Amino acid sequence: MDTDVRTRIEKTFLSLPPEERDAIISHGVALRLSNLRKRLFLAESKVRHFEEKYKVTLSQLDADGLPNDADYEMHEDYIMWHHWAAVADKTKKDIASLEEIAQQGLYVGELSYAGD
Repeated sequence: MDTDVRTRIEKTFLSLPPEERDAIISHGVALRLSNLRKRLFLAESKVRHFEEKYKVTLSQLDADGLPNDADYEMHEDYIMWHHWAAVADKTKKDIASLEEIAQQGLYVGELSYAGD
């Protein structure tokens, strides 16, 4: 985003009454948390799929290394497994950060409207 545009948006936002700014932040946090929780569910589902498919956790596989007879599919899955594990880890951190903001004044009732 252009710096001038960002500055104009920030000035406009700051010119709003405090209650309106609080409402915008609360609703934005609620919507973002809803999206992040969906993303976390997807990422953790993908990780569980690989754990069930190969009957091992990613950390154990990393420690032991890929089996000598690992085929192309397992190598590809291993790459995707790492991707989804990283997505899950980052998303958990993002959720934790936003939950800190939410705890600063977001009403639980507002969360129920997010993503409906």
